Amino acid sequence: MNQTIFLVGARAAGKTTMGKMLANALSFSFIDTDCYLLETTQKTVAEIVEKEGWEGFRARESSVLVETTKPNRVIATGGGMVLAKHNRDFMKQHGTVLFLSAPAAILAARLMKDPNVAQRPSLTGLSIVDEMEKVLEDRMSLYQDAAHHVLDVAQDESKILAQMLSVLNVKNG
Repeated sequence: MNQTIFLVGARAAGKTTMGKMLANALSFSFIDTDCYLLETTQKTVAEIVEKEGWEGFRARESSVLVETTKPNRVIATGGGMVLAKHNRDFMKQHGTVLFLSAPAAILAARLMKDPNVAQRPSLTGLSIVDEMEKVLEDRMSLYQDAAHHVLDVAQDESKILAQMLSVLNVKNG
C-alpha cells in the first residue's frame, strides 16, 4: 500500500491518537498538521491567530497540508482543515480521507479531560459542549464532503483501529 491517509474531524475526535496507532500498524510515518505548524513557526495556534487572524492561520494550515503530503504517511489534520474547499479537494485527490466522527457530548467530555485545551482558542466563545455542537453542526457536511470513509470513534481505540484497517483493506495482525 503506497498512499497518504488523511484524518479529518473535530477537536478531540482522536485524530492524533488514532493517527499514531494507524501509522504504527501500517509502518507509515505520522504527521499532525497542528504540531508541524508549531514546530516550523515556533508559535501556537493561538499566537498565530492573535497575530494573523483566523484567515492567516487557515492559509498557513493549507500550505502545511501540501508540504506534509507524502506517500506512506498518516496525516492528522487540524479540525478546521475542511473549511477550505481546496483543502477538501486536495485531500480527496492525494489520498484516502477518514472522517473520525463522534457526538458533540463525547468530544466535549474528551476536551474537558485534555490539559492542552487552553492552547486552542475558542472558536465561538461558547461553553465547550455548546461549541462542539455548533462546530459539528457547521462543519458536518464539510467533513462528509472530504471523507472517503466515515468512522464512528465513540468506541474503544482498538475497535476504531480495526475499523480503519478494514476500510483501508489492510489485514490486522
